Amino acid sequence: MAKDQLMKIEIPTDKISSRERYLEAIVQSAIDYAIISMDLDGLVTSWNEGARRVLGWDADEMVGRPATAFFTLEDREQGIPQREMTAALSQGRGSDERWHLREDGSTFWASGEMMALRSDDDTVIGFIKILRDRTQEREQADQQRLLMLELGHRMKNTISVVQSIATQSIRNAASLEDAGEKLQSRMSAYASAHDILLQKNWVSATLGQIVNAATINIGLEGSDRVRIEGPEIELDPQAALSFSLVLHELFTNASKYGALSESNGHIDIAWRIEAREGEDLLISSWREVGGPPVAIPTRKGFGSRLIASSLNSYGTATTDYEPDGVVVTTAMPLSRIQFEKN
Repeated sequence: MAKDQLMKIEIPTDKISSRERYLEAIVQSAIDYAIISMDLDGLVTSWNEGARRVLGWDADEMVGRPATAFFTLEDREQGIPQREMTAALSQGRGSDERWHLREDGSTFWASGEMMALRSDDDTVIGFIKILRDRTQEREQADQQRLLMLELGHRMKNTISVVQSIATQSIRNAASLEDAGEKLQSRMSAYASAHDILLQKNWVSATLGQIVNAATINIGLEGSDRVRIEGPEIELDPQAALSFSLVLHELFTNASKYGALSESNGHIDIAWRIEAREGEDLLISSWREVGGPPVAIPTRKGFGSRLIASSLNSYGTATTDYEPDGVVVTTAMPLSRIQFEKN
């Protein structure tokens, strides 16, 4: 298309001054802005290169057509174009931020203004509309709002967990010093899981990462007293946090009363994926070996209740007090501990 076709202003050539040509050149060079003029009936009288790029129609397709063509059906039915013209006449301009239509039928978020065009004697001879595609900014703003909502949700969950840990640690402690130690160690485990999730943009963490973090917290990183075997399994954030607390309680109990309380004791942690009845399950086991003789506890403290409730919320879990050490086995559907792939 020839450049002089883009504006389509119906003015005889001999009446176009050099100043008007200069102004037209400026309008044509504003390629990021759709600049459209209309007569008093709302018919397009000019259509710059920016309008072609933003909206998709060529100038010869739009000049003479109603400017309502690039408004959505809903806005046309509500008389939005007419409201803009009324605002331009009564208030000097009509501003809007709304969805608009492209020639291919797609929509985009536009920020624009409509103003009255006046002749030398201040008579209104039409309107000019200037708009810009702000879809990216709109999507970023929407994403920011969603992130803030998600952050608020996670903060509430975190505070709820912290309150529960603090309450139970104090309630079941033998002394104030004991309460402080339990609270500090549990919060450290919870914070470690948070750190892992933050490194992965709070999307997921692997089971291996959570187990390794737990061994670091008790000072057994790389030790042959903790033997780990299993494939890479992604966990969603909530499952990762829950497993972190469970492992902390298991390691604490093993250090005080179980395999890790004996110099020759060790722990085997293993997991695998197994298909059962058409569903993939995470099968895991915690097995203590070489510890003192095991007896079934006569009462369950907060740690034991946390282990049972956390694991059973994702599947099935059993704890066996075998002579050689405690054994915890679980079977959990992957669909309950992972984000859906879609």
